[in-house]
Order: sequence, then C-alpha cells, then structure tokens
Amino acid sequence: MSSYNNSARFNEARKVAIFGGTHGNEMSGVTLVNLWVKNSAEIQRKRVETKPFITNPRAVEKCSRYVDTDLNRAFSPENLSAPEGDNLPYEVQRAQEINRMFGPKGSPEAYDVIFDLHNTTSNMGCTLILESSKDHFNLQMMNYIKKAIAPASCLVLLNEHPLLKYSTSRSVAKHPVGLEVGPQPQGVLRSNIFEAMRIILKHALDFIELFNEGMEFPPCTVEVFRVSERVDYPRDANGNIIAMVHPNLQDCDWEPLNPGDPMFQTFDGKTIHYQGPGTVYPTFINEAAYYEKQQAFVTTRRETLLASAIRKHEN
Repeated sequence: MSSYNNSARFNEARKVAIFGGTHGNEMSGVTLVNLWVKNSAEIQRKRVETKPFITNPRAVEKCSRYVDTDLNRAFSPENLSAPEGDNLPYEVQRAQEINRMFGPKGSPEAYDVIFDLHNTTSNMGCTLILESSKDHFNLQMMNYIKKAIAPASCLVLLNEHPLLKYSTSRSVAKHPVGLEVGPQPQGVLRSNIFEAMRIILKHALDFIELFNEGMEFPPCTVEVFRVSERVDYPRDANGNIIAMVHPNLQDCDWEPLNPGDPMFQTFDGKTIHYQGPGTVYPTFINEAAYYEKQQAFVTTRRETLLASAIRKHEN
C-alpha cells in the first residue's frame, strides 16, 4: 500500500545506457566509458543492465567534437526517418544506428534511462540537464543525487524551450539525463572533473537500484535553472565578432546578471551592459564549442519544481 495518495508509478528501469564520446573531444565521458567497456563491475547494479557505449567513435579517434555534423543535434524525426545510405552525414548514420540499438525513440522498447556524459570549457561545475519538467522520475533522481553529493554542488539545467531545445542522443531514452562537468579544455583530462562525473553516476545508478527494489520516494522540490534565451557575441555587418565576454562575467556561470551589469568588452575597451528586463542566471559562458553556434552564453531563470512521489508498478 502506497504511503502517498498521488504517487506516480513507473516500470522498473531495467535498461540503462551510459553514453560517452557524443562529442569526441570531451574526455571525461570518453575515458570513463572506455574504462567501463573493459570492466563494467563498477556500474552494474541489482535488477539493472547498464551498457557503456561510445556514441561517436570516429570523432573520438580524431579527438574532435564531430566529423560531419553535431551528433547531439542529430536525433530529429527527419534524420531518424531519412532513407539510409552512405551519402548521409556520418553522425546522421550514427544517430539512426543508435536509435535502432537504444530506441526506437518514443517507443515502449526504448531504453529506460540514458546518461550522456559531456564536458564544458565553461565554469559550470557539475550540471544535470533535464529535458522535461514533467519527468518526475528524473526530478526524483536529480534530487537524490543533489542530496547525496552535498555539500558539493550539482545544479539542474532545464531545457524545454521550444526554440532552443535540440534533438539530443539521450532523447532516445524514456528518461534522458545529460551530465555536463567543467571547466575542462577540449581534448584534456582533468582528474577532479573525471572524479566528479564518476561520483554523480555512482549515485544515479544507486537511485535506480533503490527504485527497482521497491523504495518509494516522497514528494520533493527541485531547484532548476530554466533556459530562457541564447545570447550571441556582438558582431559587425560582416558577422565578425567585435567584443569578448566581459571580465566581470567570465567564469561567473550561475551567478546573477542584473540589468546594467557589464556583459561584453569591445576590442577597444568599451563595456557593453546587459539590457534585459530583469535578473537572469547565465551559463555556458564563453563555451569554446558554441562559437560556431553563435552563442556567447545562455540566460536562465531560477525556479522550483514540485516532483510527485514515485514508486514502481507492482507486477
């Protein structure tokens, strides 16, 4: 008998995957997954089959973000349903293959949970990325992780903005979880970042094991940072960047940015101030991979979500 009247019920999370190398130069996930492919004892739990998987092996080989196109933007319905063939970009072919192995996306056969491991060059610390504010299973998992690693910090970035969310490799799963840990340069392995990622995964898998064993998780609140808008660098008429992230903003991910605060500094030393209507919390500040995406940072707004109590379906 449930102790909570409105528990959300989910099937056991039996099929779990850990993706590394979605971007081939983000070394923590690449290294951890390669480690676990050789010996997966550390990531196995009772009643769970956990599969470590390198998603973009050619990019990993080249130590580049991608070969033809960004794999973490490739899981759109158009790409997944495109006629197969060698003329497709490598990452689109790979997306179709991953969808066959771990999906199909949106189907009852899809994997229950996919953890997708990423590094950022931004000073974001440990960040869990949530794709839906209505995914009570993931909200409960993220609450569990945050409590387990306290007093260390792990923030939750919610991206369900209709224009800014994208078709991630993890979106193949019923419960997609992004894990972003930084700062770490591309192609570099830093031990503190590696260990932070490893410990978050340990707690995430512990949560799944407890849930599968029948533990009920009571209602809880989770603070999230909801993606609000993408801010580009100032540019001239030819599209060339004419200003840098201001020193007062650099490395200040998650800190409040208020109207009138310095935002960019032009090459001749002039300050460009933030002109938005209210306080925002910027993140992915000056991320190296986002220059090509014309993004200096994203703004977020802080809010609190209520997660229902959850328990597993009894067979």
